[in-house]
Amino acid sequence: MRIAKTVSITLPPDLLVKAQELAQREHRTMSELFREALRHYVSEKRPIDPQAWRQLLEYGRAKGRELGVASEADVERMSDEYRASKRA
Repeated sequence: MRIAKTVSITLPPDLLVKAQELAQREHRTMSELFREALRHYVSEKRPIDPQAWRQLLEYGRAKGRELGVASEADVERMSDEYRASKRA
């Protein structure tokens, strides 16, 4: 059986108005909005799994090799080329 506890928080008036507007716009209760915000905050503060970090780094290295990236200058050049192609 799930038991919820009531918590009281204080907010500056401008933040309260923004939260109320957001909850209304998304058809949520204030409780739902704050629960989601807290879940997101907690998940962002959780340290990354070392194995997941290694996999991410290896993926980045493989993509770099695939694209011929040998230095930071290559990354800058490729970024500049990509931005220029998007402007054209």
